[in-house]
Amino acid sequence: MAKFNPDIDIPDLAGQVFLITGGTAGLGARTALRLAQHDAAKIYITGRNAPAAEALIASAGNTSPNSNPTITFLPCDFTSLASVHSAAQTFLARESRLDVLICNAGVMATPPSLTSDGYESQFGINHLGHAMLIRTLLPLLRSSSPSPRIVLLTSLGWQLHPRGGINFDQLTTPMECKLGGSWLRYGQSKLANVVYARELSKRVPGVEVVSVHPGVVRTGLVDGLGWVKYGFVWVTNLGRLVSADEGCWNTLWAATGPTGGRVNGGFYEPVGVLSRTVEGKEDWLDEVGGRLWQWTEGVLGGFALEEIP
Repeated sequence: MAKFNPDIDIPDLAGQVFLITGGTAGLGARTALRLAQHDAAKIYITGRNAPAAEALIASAGNTSPNSNPTITFLPCDFTSLASVHSAAQTFLARESRLDVLICNAGVMATPPSLTSDGYESQFGINHLGHAMLIRTLLPLLRSSSPSPRIVLLTSLGWQLHPRGGINFDQLTTPMECKLGGSWLRYGQSKLANVVYARELSKRVPGVEVVSVHPGVVRTGLVDGLGWVKYGFVWVTNLGRLVSADEGCWNTLWAATGPTGGRVNGGFYEPVGVLSRTVEGKEDWLDEVGGRLWQWTEGVLGGFALEEIP
């Protein structure tokens, strides 16, 4: 684990603009408050829970006696590509700068279901919605910030993916199966986060993109699991669950650390350390990533997005 203390290692963020998805609770909320402590100019948080957003915004003024953070709630439903695209357009209409996009929103081990667009829900929320947001905001990221960054939250759970990685031919189905289906669906969505970061780093020069594992964090995502799934998480992690504040450290390191301190496209876990879980799998990850890129571009093709080879 890299030596990192968010109290002293996050630099002054004056003038910088951040956008955090799923920022009304859990890791996203803690990330927003930590950034506010270091005088980020503006912090946007997406979500569906307006009261939770209002409570967070009210509490942000107490994060530091010297800070006057501007946190803005951006309503957004990641089960709908149209909602994500609309939220991105709202952001573009309000702002002329974006320094860091933190793709934090997500679901875990949920029952079989489809998004409103007809895609497997975990894949739709964890990957496809974020791909829409990234692709819509890329021109602003590239043009407005001297060192633009994208941080995608993934998980060591990517290793639970189905055989072959991503079942592309089943992504428009709920992908129901009797044994471990919720974890297989989760695994492939988290694999998508890892390989999409790799693809973006190769295809979009001038933007630093990394994926990070926050640890297994005591948030609503974990606490809301049924007792069987919670037991699986607890046992497989030897009971090592961390707080939401500690869970956001890897994100903060990636989002605010010195420029050039990371491998572009890399997957980091624990904080600041390249994950060994991808060693020896680079060719396969690139193969899956290339196919995911083409599939994703096909899905998003109905929206007016900047073309990327």
